[in-house]
Amino acid sequence: MNEQRRDEVGTARRRVVVVGAGMAGVQTAVALREQGFDGTVALIGAEPHQPYDRPPLSKAVLLGKAEGSAFDVDFDSLGIGLRLGSEALGVRPAEHVLDTEAGPVPYDVLVLATGAEPIRLPGAEGVPGVHLLRTLDDAERLRPVLARQHDVVVVGAGWIGAEFATAARDAGCAVTVVEAADRPLAGALPAEVAAPMAGWYADSGAELRTHTRVARVEPGEVVLDDGSRLPAGAVVVGIGARPATAWLAGSGIELGAHGEVVADAHLRTGVPDVYAVGDCASFPSARYGERLLVHHWDNALQGPRTVAANILGEPTGEPLEAYDPVPYFWSEQFGRFVQYAGHHGAADRMVWRGDPAGPAWSVCWLREEHLVALLAVGRPRDLAQGRRLIEAGARMDADALADPSRPLKNAIA
Repeated sequence: MNEQRRDEVGTARRRVVVVGAGMAGVQTAVALREQGFDGTVALIGAEPHQPYDRPPLSKAVLLGKAEGSAFDVDFDSLGIGLRLGSEALGVRPAEHVLDTEAGPVPYDVLVLATGAEPIRLPGAEGVPGVHLLRTLDDAERLRPVLARQHDVVVVGAGWIGAEFATAARDAGCAVTVVEAADRPLAGALPAEVAAPMAGWYADSGAELRTHTRVARVEPGEVVLDDGSRLPAGAVVVGIGARPATAWLAGSGIELGAHGEVVADAHLRTGVPDVYAVGDCASFPSARYGERLLVHHWDNALQGPRTVAANILGEPTGEPLEAYDPVPYFWSEQFGRFVQYAGHHGAADRMVWRGDPAGPAWSVCWLREEHLVALLAVGRPRDLAQGRRLIEAGARMDADALADPSRPLKNAIA
């Protein structure tokens, strides 16, 4: 950034306040410094802990292989002021003030990065032995449960349910997973793709019960809707997450159908000087022709660079950066490395690469013969090449694509 631009930005926007000290918030603060912002940067987090990364919570931290997962960021040397253990309570945009438990915080620019919070199982609040897995405190409460090899019931066979079930089996726990839908990952993948994943549970020694709902949770057991009872030294709830945005009610900041902050292509909200990034925000994707709400780590890593660039660029009148990534995530479950890139719809054509009964296979989704999404199980090369091809909008030869011995890059039409 040239000196004139730095002076303009410094004069117009001296104080940036980032609310949310997870990946999206931390990376926004860091990106501002990396891109030359020399004003005040305050990072406000509800938890008292040093900002930390979440993926290790369901793996190394949960199994006692690591004590924590704090970000390797020297906040002091970057001049980033941390205000931890201070929950955000509301925003007064007309006054440019963020209200927190510790009092009002004035801002010139506010970045909303409060992430998502787990959906709780109705009726289970306050019942002993019921757990969520979202925070460091959650993982630390669950670690002794696994160490004592309790019988564990997992409610929900989504990504977090599968990852926790994997860790619990690795720790020697008896694990039963109950899922209301007819298959695992029902909200993320079509039936024919999720079906082979159901077998992974049995292969690991975990029991998966689909078409099964929880009627209630009692101390030491779970009562199912058919009246049967499951012994449960611990119950872990993984039935999804919603944007952590209830605190924005009445602020005038628009929330979408899922409670997310509605951001534009530049990650700005409809309120002046307020941006939103990460799990708490949706954005319009020109690539996919729809608004996306992405609850994955890579989105929280990539979006902050766009936010920082636009905070710096908006006062100068320079063209703003649009945010339109190829979404990406991964999951480690039952001895398999699962990766997904892109975004698919029900009308997109599926092309299989390899046998889903085997240890390594992929599924591609085509839209008018262009690759738009790819799921790879144990095929990291497919993922790496596929992600680049999706980014490029590559048109594919479906017959060549179906040959698992042929590199994806050699299946371009």
